[in-house]
This record gives sequence, structure tokens and C-alpha cells, in this order.
Amino acid sequence: MTANEDQEMELEALRSIYEGDDCFKELSQVSFQYRVGNHEDSKAFLLEISWPESYPETAPHISLDAFFNNRISPGIKQIIISKLEEQVEANLGTAMTYTLFEWAKENQETLMENHQPVSMTLTLTTPGSETSNLNSTIKKKEKKEQLTKAQKRKMTGRTDNKGELPRGWNWVDVIKHLSKTGGKEDD
Repeated sequence: MTANEDQEMELEALRSIYEGDDCFKELSQVSFQYRVGNHEDSKAFLLEISWPESYPETAPHISLDAFFNNRISPGIKQIIISKLEEQVEANLGTAMTYTLFEWAKENQETLMENHQPVSMTLTLTTPGSETSNLNSTIKKKEKKEQLTKAQKRKMTGRTDNKGELPRGWNWVDVIKHLSKTGGKEDD
């Protein structure tokens, strides 16, 4: 069998095994992601495996660079990748994507035993001042009052084609003006 035939068979097997599994995601025909652990679990990580053209005769590319893994320290990521590469060497020449995903699931606790979640607080510094938290420096924009469709229609119904209100639109002002100036008396 050629490498492409092996890849096609493994792709078909992965699709049937992980059908309906929310943790598995097929990014392309040669690239896959698997979330090891629950979303809420601080020890969960997203494992990405990509196949080179000559896979399974050559090792797949293993990555933990997904945004989901930002809370994992680079040291822990390196440990996980090195342990997975040991599994790759043991399975070289065979279809191993399923094996790698399952091995990561089974060994999640040992892989993440020294994991301390990385804090994602961003701080700004300026010369000659103390560090200030980004959240406290950014002020929320005031929310602009939103008009309903009916209010907008009513507003456009009052204006002429230039967007100006017609003369006398506020009849209360007209009556006040007339009451102050008085009417003409005929002699």
C-alpha cells in the first residue's frame, strides 16, 4: 500500500470511530484535533496532529499551539510533546493517530501532574510609573441610546428631504409665540 492509501484508510477509520464525539475535530483530510479532558477542567488540553505527505512512514507533526492551550506553561507542553514522540517512535510505520489520541486521554493525569495554570493578566507599564492592570485603565464606552424602529420611522416622518424639521412642527412653541405677540386688531 502507498502512503496515500494508508492515510485514506486511517481517515475513514477516524471518522467512524469519532463520529459524534465532541472532543474530535477534523481540520482537514490530514489534520486533526482532539480535546483531552472537559472544557471546565484546568488540566484539559487540545492536541493537534497533522500528517506529512509520507505519513505513516514518517512521524506526524504534533502541536499544542492552539489558543485553548494558552493556560499551559511551555515546559508542560514540551513534556507532553516529548512523551507523545516516544509513542510515535514505537508506532512508526503504522496508523497511529487514534493510538496517540487514546494514549493522551489515558495518561492525562500523569502528563499534567505538575501543571499550574498560567495567569493571563495583561499589564501595561510606562516609564516612571507603576504597573497598572489593563482592565482598570480601559474605561467602558458609554452606551448610546438605541431607538426602536417605530421611533426611527416617526423621526423620519417629521423631517423633510433635507433632514430638517418643517416650520411649526412644535405647535406649542407657535401658540406661545402668538400669545406673546398678540393678534392684529382691525380699526
